[in-house]
Amino acid sequence: MAEWWRDAVIYQIYPRSFQDDNGDGIGDLRGIARRLDHVAALGVDAIWLSPIFTSPMKDMGYDVSDYTDIDPLFGTLADFDALVARAHELGLKVIIDQVISHTSDKHPWFAQSRQDRSNPKADWYVWADPNPDGTPPNNWPSVFGGPAWEWEPRRRQYYLHNFLIEQPDLNFHHRPVQDALLETMRFWLDRGVDGFRLDTVNYYFHDEKLRDNPPNPDHDGPETYGFQRHVYSKNRPDNIAFLKRLRALTDEYEARMMVGEVGDGGQTAIDIMAEYTLGRDRLHMCYSFEMLSPEFTARHFRHTIEGVQKGAPDGHACWSFSNHDVIRHVSRWAEHGADSDLLARQAIAMLASFPGTICLYQGEELGQTETTLTYEELTDPPALRFWPEVRGRDGCRTPMVWEDDQPNAGFTTGTPWLPVKSEQAARAVSRQQQDNDSVLAAYRAVLAFRRSQPALRWGQTRFLDLPEPVLGFQRQHQDRDLTCLFNLSPRATSLELKHAERLLGPSHATLDGQALTLPANGFAWIEGTSVRVAAKE
Repeated sequence: MAEWWRDAVIYQIYPRSFQDDNGDGIGDLRGIARRLDHVAALGVDAIWLSPIFTSPMKDMGYDVSDYTDIDPLFGTLADFDALVARAHELGLKVIIDQVISHTSDKHPWFAQSRQDRSNPKADWYVWADPNPDGTPPNNWPSVFGGPAWEWEPRRRQYYLHNFLIEQPDLNFHHRPVQDALLETMRFWLDRGVDGFRLDTVNYYFHDEKLRDNPPNPDHDGPETYGFQRHVYSKNRPDNIAFLKRLRALTDEYEARMMVGEVGDGGQTAIDIMAEYTLGRDRLHMCYSFEMLSPEFTARHFRHTIEGVQKGAPDGHACWSFSNHDVIRHVSRWAEHGADSDLLARQAIAMLASFPGTICLYQGEELGQTETTLTYEELTDPPALRFWPEVRGRDGCRTPMVWEDDQPNAGFTTGTPWLPVKSEQAARAVSRQQQDNDSVLAAYRAVLAFRRSQPALRWGQTRFLDLPEPVLGFQRQHQDRDLTCLFNLSPRATSLELKHAERLLGPSHATLDGQALTLPANGFAWIEGTSVRVAAKE
């Protein structure tokens, strides 16, 4: 199917933490290949690999020094080819991360660019003269703290880095940069990958006039980045033309796709998701951090989905609740759950019912919780810099747990790069594999139910006007109607239904005539044409 991605379930693998095969404490490609049977058994359609390219690892691979080779930590190109072959044998597509807004400062392109102002790569990065007093050219901050500008004495200029100092930003206004990046992506397409996840896709272009960003009066967090509205350092309209070049490249190949990560929040993120997926000549789909936030209300989920649908009625979105950058959702939303297992089961039921593509993060199928780490155990740059107000991303990146009776829960025979703690090991695959009441069993059951329901995969969506904490919507496909209801609360609630025929699938609810009871974090799929739902008086 050429557009397999439209109803796909994508499983994100964080390679450092999935499975170590050689005992060095860091996950690798051979380890991933060895554990792919587990992924396939979930009933997913594709895997997404976080960066595996050559890198100094200042930002765990998101600082690339060679776009067309595998970092020795993870293996070789031969190991990658074997992984792709094994995934395809199991019916899994392979998506790889592309971090092209910036490179490592160890990339040969930057090593040449920083030498002087007249070399062949002089314009490949964003360089700017200092102000008369020697200060940076504008007020743009780095996401990781401090100014987004670093002085290079050889050129007597500053270079832009939206993230770490060791991650200089490429100059997308310079056409040869675009051409070179497209060729590196062609390298992987020719190698058989099925798609790309585009990191920080809204950061590619900057304002050529280098105008100051205006202040953001709504910011009240501990990080300095939020004090500005980033209208000039990212989200530039120039981006659309390059997205079209990316789409033209993937369209040269059969059944390929791209999903862009929009590094923004609020209405801005929703608008960008809509803009970047509008029509059929931009990205295939986008996702933002809107559903990766602490907010857990019916209004929030409805507003996010409807915003994208209204902004790009012919566009497409990808939804996820967890990834490698945020607190795991069963911990992030803990106050809204009667217990973490109930919350985990409800989360997959809700995600599987949303219109569009969905993405799972390794370990969430186990109901995995955030790992509590000490400062001495941290590796993440923002946490190391702003601890304890910023806890960083290490807590969601700790290793996958496989066998609870093995050292490090079966992840490695060596010393793991991040610790495997007892609370996480208690959720090992081996403990849940044969338990029909486990979170793992719930994930398998819900994903199997989704595959069996065309309305959930391709149906139109109409939200129901119901009071908090109930989220309700109907999915309609041809002559098949499903009403989806979710109690986003640790307390039971009741609803009145008309024209309901029966509960379907692994619903966590009871239907007695026209009365539906949703237990704590309960959910229901209801069959019936023209079903009417109201709060029980």
